[in-house]
Amino acid sequence: MVKIKIPKNSDGKKFTSRWRYCVGTGRLGLALQKEYMDTLKFVKENIDFKYIRGHGLLCDDVGIYREDVVGNDVRPFYNFTYIDRIFDSFLELGIRPFVEVGFMPKRLASGTQTVFYWEGNVTPPKDYEKWSNLIKAVVSHFISRYGIDEVVKWPFEIWNEPNLKEFWKDADEKEYFKLYKVTAKAIKEVNENLQVGGPAICGGADYWIEDFLNFCYEENVPVDFVSRHAYTSKQGEYTPHLIYQEIMPSEYMLNEFKTVREIIKNSHFPNLPFHITEYNTSYSPLNPVHDTPFNAAYLARILSEGGDYVDSFSYWTFSDVFEERDVPRSQFHGGFGLVALNKIPKPTFHMFKFFNAMGEEVLYRDNHMLITRRDDGSIALIAWNEIMEKTENPDKEYELEIPVGFKDVFIKKQMIDEDHGNPWGTWIHMGRPRFPSKEQIKTLRDIAKPKIKTGRATSNDGYVNLKFRLGKNAVVLFELTEVMDESNTYIGLDDSKINGY
Repeated sequence: MVKIKIPKNSDGKKFTSRWRYCVGTGRLGLALQKEYMDTLKFVKENIDFKYIRGHGLLCDDVGIYREDVVGNDVRPFYNFTYIDRIFDSFLELGIRPFVEVGFMPKRLASGTQTVFYWEGNVTPPKDYEKWSNLIKAVVSHFISRYGIDEVVKWPFEIWNEPNLKEFWKDADEKEYFKLYKVTAKAIKEVNENLQVGGPAICGGADYWIEDFLNFCYEENVPVDFVSRHAYTSKQGEYTPHLIYQEIMPSEYMLNEFKTVREIIKNSHFPNLPFHITEYNTSYSPLNPVHDTPFNAAYLARILSEGGDYVDSFSYWTFSDVFEERDVPRSQFHGGFGLVALNKIPKPTFHMFKFFNAMGEEVLYRDNHMLITRRDDGSIALIAWNEIMEKTENPDKEYELEIPVGFKDVFIKKQMIDEDHGNPWGTWIHMGRPRFPSKEQIKTLRDIAKPKIKTGRATSNDGYVNLKFRLGKNAVVLFELTEVMDESNTYIGLDDSKINGY
């Protein structure tokens, strides 16, 4: 048993909400689907992400770039019908775009190479002047529709993972820098106060960030933030429908955060904000790990500590309404989403929701626990027990002395683990129905809730004793609040007279 006496006073450390700054989405065109918007509303209401980032702003399904042929003249036409509908919907929910500029409209592309089921073109523009004009037209339209006071709050991130051949033809660093320069200058030409940044690389190529910042300095190219992605899965075993990968310890991702922060500090732009614009365990939307309690317990430490090193980190993604590897083939299929198809919350959704209850003042933190005091003096405690390898006794037991500023304490406990808030496990019990019936969906939603238990305690010398056990891949939230007892206001109150009491 682990015994800890929590200090009454903090050492000044603050728990930030940087984990809640942004969340990822499938391509923007998916926002035209009803289930997508219903799920985003549900996530926003429960977790309150501030920004949303996704691919496909300039892809043909959103339809911004078109060309009309008039005689021998080819004239660009900019169509904002769908993007207005999409961004209007985001802003009506109170969530702002973190704008990823890409991929290439096919009529403007220099080649035919594409990525994903929905064929995002990843080649440079065949005409950089037309590309620059497109960027200026899009940004000018945003300002015209939403106002500069709003759009100046939107970061503009240029491209996605150009260090990979799948996302940028030949992973050509020099060509990406050209694209970045033209794009950043076009955006700044519209309004110099707009935020531009990149290079949005994936892990394993941090020299790109050094090269990128040197390029921006030497060429006098605008840069307002640095962006990168982070995943902790190794190369995997592929099957026709799924992938299985080994996941590295959470320290691996946190060390990546630290490493890139140091690169920025040692550059010509030491104070630039640093955004992780994608992170998760696996980088594949076909890895069942995303559906499991392990994913929640594993990522809890990232939420607890990640804000110490980055200005934001954006979970990839909020929903399984997602089509990179074709239309999803079953209810649970390893999708990235916090919420599965049919609006069924996964364990990781509840882990995020637990963190939403945390206060700002840190009383205690270690690799498996975070305890905070909220502004009203109440206490919020979250603890997790990710099990990386098979073990005979995965349980952990705790006995904590928690400081409270009141005598009578109401204790609310919420927990997810292998047996609670785990619809994936119930789906397996059902026989893994690919396309569950309405009754099966109802059952999955019913089971996709944390176990909730309440109690009451009396503090002793300003402390409450709290004992609990965490099973395999459990995440627990305790909230300790003051009891405002009004029992004595009920005339003739006598619970002993209640039948069955």
